[in-house]
Amino acid sequence: MTRTRTTRPSDPSKNSSTTATTTAAPIADGAIADGAAADGAVADGRPGSGSSGSPATDFALAFLQELARAGVTDVVVSPGSRSQALALAAAALERAGGITVHVRLDERTAGFFALGLAVESGRPAAVVTTSGTAVVNLHPAVLEAHHSGVPMIVVSADRPAELRGIGSNQTTVQPGVFGPAVSFVRDVQAPSAHGVDDDVRATVRGLVREAVAAAAGHTGQPGPVQLDLAFREPLSAGLDRVDGVPDDQVDRAYATRRTTTPLPVAELAPDDDPATVVIAGHDAGADAERIAWELGAPLLAEVSSGARFGRNLAAAYRELLRDDAFGGRVRRAVVLGHPTLSREVPALLQRADVETVVVRGAGADVYDPARASRPDAATQVVSDVRVTGRTGPAHRAWVGRWVAASRSLLGEGDAGPDLDAKRSEDRAERNRFLKDEVALRRRPVDRAMLAEAVWGATWPHDRLVFGASQIIRVADTTVAGKKIRVHANRGLAGIDGTISTALGIATALEAESGAVGTTRVVVGDLTFLHDLGGLVTGTEEARPRLQVVVGNDGGGAIFRGLEVAATTAPEDMRRMMTTPQHVDVERVVTGLGWEYRRAETWGDLERVLTDPAERVVIEVPLAD
Repeated sequence: MTRTRTTRPSDPSKNSSTTATTTAAPIADGAIADGAAADGAVADGRPGSGSSGSPATDFALAFLQELARAGVTDVVVSPGSRSQALALAAAALERAGGITVHVRLDERTAGFFALGLAVESGRPAAVVTTSGTAVVNLHPAVLEAHHSGVPMIVVSADRPAELRGIGSNQTTVQPGVFGPAVSFVRDVQAPSAHGVDDDVRATVRGLVREAVAAAAGHTGQPGPVQLDLAFREPLSAGLDRVDGVPDDQVDRAYATRRTTTPLPVAELAPDDDPATVVIAGHDAGADAERIAWELGAPLLAEVSSGARFGRNLAAAYRELLRDDAFGGRVRRAVVLGHPTLSREVPALLQRADVETVVVRGAGADVYDPARASRPDAATQVVSDVRVTGRTGPAHRAWVGRWVAASRSLLGEGDAGPDLDAKRSEDRAERNRFLKDEVALRRRPVDRAMLAEAVWGATWPHDRLVFGASQIIRVADTTVAGKKIRVHANRGLAGIDGTISTALGIATALEAESGAVGTTRVVVGDLTFLHDLGGLVTGTEEARPRLQVVVGNDGGGAIFRGLEVAATTAPEDMRRMMTTPQHVDVERVVTGLGWEYRRAETWGDLERVLTDPAERVVIEVPLAD
């Protein structure tokens, strides 16, 4: 039997990974060799400590208790036979106090739900699967977590050593199945008939803390890890008494995501001749706004950056970067987060006359588009930026030009009726007001209107999630600054699991805030159909407040903007790329137990976004 461990290179600024495979030595009874494999021990007979009669159950309970002590508060379970000891022990431990359990029908949904929990809480959730194809169904979520630096702990149940490689049912090579997407893998041998004692508990504690540390980013980039736990029959037993995990034994800070790199801190001063911009990509965080202010630089912040606010914000950055009077004058760019929504940003950073400083983010790869065209590009990769010196009038003028131009480009949105006319003594003016108001409310909704309406309805206690549809790009070009929490799966920018991610975010938000806010997820129709399984919630499960806003344009509108559209026959583009569909959204969602609303006009949309329904799908037919 082999034990696979995937480790990142010592220099996290490099975009490579190495995989080392070692052979596990035989395991003596009563020990876990090298902190990586269990083969049983003498039970100590304490209630809930390993005396159920099933070594699988005893080990599963001890393992979950240590996860709770290491700060993991949430366990996501999909049903299965080989993982039953983990599932039933998780239910017992939840009743005793220590973890919160979430059951999801399929593993693909479970993985993205766990991703959403971690995005909001900052701590990894454990995802429990049975053996076989169940494990691989987590792969899309694992890849997203890897590329976006979101912590996750995959706990895959497996066959014991003697059943591997002989054609046993639902048995394949599970350890290391995610390849370099996981930074830590352990193949844990099945416990034998002797149970679990204090020595085994201590070794399990070390194994768990090592896995949580790797997921949370104690020594490298945060992201997903895998613990492959083998179990022999009997696969579970009843648990009469279980020891909970008191709050004073839980170390939540230990599991909280961090980014630890050996990279230097860059000391930057405001430039003598102002020509610096600060670029905030996805997950940049509020530091980008601070750095822009201290450097006297315009802030070019994507909609999911966490930095789209403040006095230096130039929201219409794409148009300005294309303008020689603005983008053409840039000579230094400071980049935080992962920019993915424009072509103008990588084009700027690929210019030989632009000095680039990249603050290393949580994701697997360093963002450095200059290397695509110039492998020797002198991009400076750092752990943080410390600004020295002070700005002057020239910097304020530089920022002011960007901000003013951006506001001019964005305009004031759709002009509403003249409120002065409403109060006019002139009857004709009052009638014009009423006609304008009715006309506005009857206007069909386009993408810009949808983006602005959802943005306007969202406040700091809410959460907003965008799918990888055309709507997030429209929002990035149209919405003004606002300090709200916005998420999108931009690690790989796929449409997979968007609703499930939003449900995880909503669940964690309600756990932390007591159900104060509303989570909204805005998706296109294809992104919606890609994650219909996310709408399926077991009758025993909590149902967080979520609005699913579906901008329905009957296909993948995002592909219409590709260069290929100009050279391909329309019928081929339609069938092979935009893939139009005709789905009765109302019947689908009401059949799955959700409320349904339809918003065909601005007035409809304004009304349904404040709908009190706890779980509602809002379909918005989009006008081209």
